[in-house]
Parts: sequence; C-alpha cells; structure tokens
Amino acid sequence: MDVRPFEQWESEIRGYCRAYPTVFSHASNARQVAEDGTSYIDFFAGAGVLNFGHNNPRMKRALIAFLEADGVAHSLDTYTTTKRDFVTRFHDVILAPRGMDHRMQFMGPTGTNAVEAALKLARLATGRQDVVAFSHGFHGMTLGALAATSNDAFRKWAGVPLDHVVRLPNEFAPGGGIASLDAYRAALADASSGLRPPAAFLVEAVQAEGGVWVHSAEWLRALQQLARDVGALFIVDDIQAGCGRTGSYFSFDGMGVDPDIITLAKGLGGFGTPIAMNLNKPEVDAHWSPGAHTGTFRGQGMSFVAGAVALDYFADEGLMNDVLAKGTRMAERLGAIAAAHPDQGWEVRGVGMMQALDVADGGVAKRVQAESFANGLLIGPCGTDGRVVKLIPPLTIPDGDLDEGLEILERAVARVVERGA
Repeated sequence: MDVRPFEQWESEIRGYCRAYPTVFSHASNARQVAEDGTSYIDFFAGAGVLNFGHNNPRMKRALIAFLEADGVAHSLDTYTTTKRDFVTRFHDVILAPRGMDHRMQFMGPTGTNAVEAALKLARLATGRQDVVAFSHGFHGMTLGALAATSNDAFRKWAGVPLDHVVRLPNEFAPGGGIASLDAYRAALADASSGLRPPAAFLVEAVQAEGGVWVHSAEWLRALQQLARDVGALFIVDDIQAGCGRTGSYFSFDGMGVDPDIITLAKGLGGFGTPIAMNLNKPEVDAHWSPGAHTGTFRGQGMSFVAGAVALDYFADEGLMNDVLAKGTRMAERLGAIAAAHPDQGWEVRGVGMMQALDVADGGVAKRVQAESFANGLLIGPCGTDGRVVKLIPPLTIPDGDLDEGLEILERAVARVVERGA
C-alpha cells in the first residue's frame, strides 16, 4: 500500500483517510475494495452522498450514454436537454404530488453553497440581517453557513467573527422545546429586549452531523408558526437527511410543515457527482434578479443525468418501504447493542436508514470506528466530541451486507468495552 504521494504532497487538512488508512481501488453498491483486495462494507456512503450506492448500474449506463453522445457536461445556467429532463422529472415526481410550487435554484455544487444562497435570499427578501440557528446544527464550512453551524471544532478555524446568527437550543438540548420558542417569541415582542426580528429560522428536521437528533413534528410546526408570526422565513436544511434517507423524499414529509426554502445536495445527484439545489417558494424567489447569485458549476450535466435516474426510485413506494424496513432492523440491532451494555448509559436515535448509537464518549466512538475498520466496516462518528456512532449505508444495500455490517459493529463494540472503554 503506497500512501507516500498523499503524505508527501497532499494538504494536512485531509481527515477521513486517517480513519480509513488504506487505498481504495473500486466500489460497488455498499462495498469498497482496497487495492490489496480487502473488501469493506460501507456504512458511511460518502457522508450521505451515495444514497443509491457506489457505481449504481442504472446511473452508470445513463452516464456512459450521455458521454458517448457528447452531452453538455458544463452549462452554467444555460438551457440544456439534460437539465430540462431533470427539472421536469423533479417537478413531476417530487413537487407535483406534494402540491408544491417551489422554484428550483441551482448554485455551486455543494451543500454549503446551498445554505449560503438560502441565507442571502432570506436577508434579501426580509431586509433583515440576523438568522436563528440551533444548537447541534451543521450547515457547512463557508463563512455564512459556518456562522450557523454550532460545532466549535469547526467554527474555531474561521479566523474571523461569525456574526448575525442567534443560537437557540434544539428541541432536546437543555432549555429547549416549545417553551424555548415561546420565550424567544416573547422576547421579540418586548421592545426593551434588545433583540431584532430575524430574517429566517434555519433548521434540520434531522440534525445529522450534530448527533442524529430527530425533531418532532410538533416542534417543527411550532417553529414554522413562530417564523410566520414574526415575518421571518422558515428554511429546512435537508442536505444530508433528504433524498430518501429517512424513508420519504424529504425528512419532514407528513409533518405538516411547508418551508419557504429547502436546501438539497449530497444524494440529489445520485451517483456521487456534485450538485446542490434550493427549492424557493415563488414569492420568495421573486426577490432574486438575474445573476444575483451565481456559480460556475451550477449546470453540472452529469449530475442532472444521474439525478434524473435517481428520481425513478421515487416513482413508487418500493424503495421507501425498503428503507423503513431496513431502518427498523438497524434500530433494533443498535438497541440490542445498547441493552447488552446497560451500565454505559448509551442511547439509540434515528429515523429510516439514518441510525445512531450515542456512546457518550468520543474516545469510545473513535475506538469503535477503528475496530470496525480493522474488521471490514466503514462508519463515521459525529455529534458532540464525536461521541455518536452514525450509520448511513446506501439505501440500496443488500440485506446480506447490512446484516454482516451490523454484526461487525456489534463485535467491535463488545471488544472495545472488553478492553476497557
């Protein structure tokens, strides 16, 4: 295994490779294979990008045909046949059945670009500066999105003040819940509170990187109502939890919420090629003028092609029913692992195929990750101090790989505890 080129010439910023010290050569669905032939079950899936697995065969065939036909791979925001196919398909499969008339805005191809655009539009539409974000939230690493991100380990690298964000506790944090929202409402109504009404409330229905905190429909509806009452926009960041991860296309489906802006990325392009898209209500989107927010790679042809194929998975309920069934198996297995170590005080959280085991100690989670890797399983800790073992395998993972991966994880946890967690 030759890692010298990376260690000699690549930046010190590299991170995941330190947790997965091997060189991968190829991958298929939920398996990555190293150049020495070792096969790994992937419960990380590109941090939630690969919802449909590595090298999805349907998407691969479509991409090969696109390339062989000299399709337009880069188009800025000019019209192309592939973009038309994607926009039409997204409207017909996702928006129309939900009665949504949101406009699709494409920007730079990452989640943080989507958040930056959403914050800019909210401030433009309301004429206000401050945005309310929540504890344990993660929204990106560029300065505007980073200001809304709560994790101090990320924020400390900014080098400049991260301003114009008011931080409230999430539903489950100390001082959180609907009572906290009511208290903030009362403070905004008090002319002597010193608080200004915000431009927007930015929230993840499921806080993925923050530790897999699943907000309730009741709390989200109360938050939306608060936004409406104070003249702010309600923005849902669905970048990691969306695109089918929770057992429905949006993580907030069925909760009775109607966001003004929805940010999407990660699984949107299906194949792993980069794309980000915001869904803006028409009356909000109308505040944009042509060219007010640009991005060189907002017309990514390959992502439109693969993303259109990804939408085929949502033409019926087959995949989503499968996600819910697999998610139940994952939660039950994690529950059994926690129950086997009752003195540890561990907690299982999740929805659909985003499931997590909070082991209450970042050191323990890191050792579980290392032990899992040594036995052929890729996982990624998250949450405060990295204390949460998060499982986000491809939605298309075969049953055998899912069960084998859960068995590897169970043995890894047992070994870590036995050695003295």
